[in-house]
Amino acid sequence: MNFPARPPAPCQLSEILVKGLGQRPVEVLAADDYLAVFDSEATVRAITPDQALLVQLGLRGVIITAPGKEVDFVSRFFAPKYGVPEDPVTGSAHCALAPYWANKLGKNILTAKQVSKRGGNITCEVKTDRVFLSGCAVMFMESEIFL
Repeated sequence: MNFPARPPAPCQLSEILVKGLGQRPVEVLAADDYLAVFDSEATVRAITPDQALLVQLGLRGVIITAPGKEVDFVSRFFAPKYGVPEDPVTGSAHCALAPYWANKLGKNILTAKQVSKRGGNITCEVKTDRVFLSGCAVMFMESEIFL
């Protein structure tokens, strides 16, 4: 998939975000969503967000991320404001994650894993103002619509 890059910018840390995640991130940025950076994959996996608090935040959702053990970075995505407590694999979140980690790690091709319950692996390639995402999927239905 080919998406526009949405590089996040530093923003002020909200105490609602901290309470909603139950952990204080080491860094917080924002683009379409808040991007909360943690120091370990274990922390990202262990977070049980308070959806009632996250729904109060001003942006679309909350991405949490950290360096990965076997991949460049891991993430999870929460958008309770839109009826999505946790999305299993979120392409739009990687439009912010890929530029952030590319800059941090000094490389344009990255391996990522969204560590939600269902989760998935994503290869991210940052090319100027675009993010190319690829991975494996299982086709479960095919249809055509005639207009």
